[in-house]
Amino acid sequence: MKKIGLRLSVLLVLVLSSFSVSGEEKKTITIKGSDTMVILVQKWTETFPDKSVQFQVTGGGSGTGIAALINGTTDICSASRPLKPQEIQQLKEKYNSNGVEIKVAIDGLSIYANKKNPVAKLTIEEIRKVFTGKITNWKELGGEDHKIVLYSRENNSGTYEYFKDHVLEKQDFDASVQHMVGTAALVNAISKDKWGIGYGGAAYAAGVKDIAVAADANSKAELPTEANILSNKYPISRYLYFYLREAPKDQTKKFIDWIIGKDGQKVVKDVGYFPLKKK
Repeated sequence: MKKIGLRLSVLLVLVLSSFSVSGEEKKTITIKGSDTMVILVQKWTETFPDKSVQFQVTGGGSGTGIAALINGTTDICSASRPLKPQEIQQLKEKYNSNGVEIKVAIDGLSIYANKKNPVAKLTIEEIRKVFTGKITNWKELGGEDHKIVLYSRENNSGTYEYFKDHVLEKQDFDASVQHMVGTAALVNAISKDKWGIGYGGAAYAAGVKDIAVAADANSKAELPTEANILSNKYPISRYLYFYLREAPKDQTKKFIDWIIGKDGQKVVKDVGYFPLKKK
């Protein structure tokens, strides 16, 4: 009987020990949305010091992430544009909430060109005319006599929508534009195409060159550096956002507080984006 009792005691200890380890289920936070933000969000999740939290990070575009937020299939939506009124209305109807917006970083929207292209600067108006098909040859911009090849993000991208709204002033892209799935694919295409031009987050500019941008013909053209963006000298910059259905709590709140704090904003700079302005 003593041997049986001892065996039962040992078995009970093993079961309880196993339960205590496996019972501590890690919290999984899902983050879906902006392709522009994927490398930043991944770095945040890798660097976040609380290892009791697991993360599932996917892109697909801001529109895809917002749809997932509305459908309840992601905890956090990463977006490179604000919510639209109809999206807020959908959240209101489904969750009785307007959603929670949290600014997490600043991004300069770069105008990319091939490194062999001699054109170094453009005005906003010239960029608008290029992407709407009113300027079609590089020689019209002081470059070589060759047709301009246009590259753009796909239309479910927040970057696409921001560019169309704020740079093209809601005009349509020229029909010749090639839509790329993700900023990395767009940059890769331009790195191989001397006559290509495109746009996207400043953090993706490796392998291509940034065109300096001037607000108008009377302004100095500036590159998307941290100093120029935080001082508003660079004319194409925007906030990057997290959206939630309700106010964050528990590990999600801890994660977001860390992101907008000193350590999380250091990651922003390390990855190539720009930290939130100090209040």
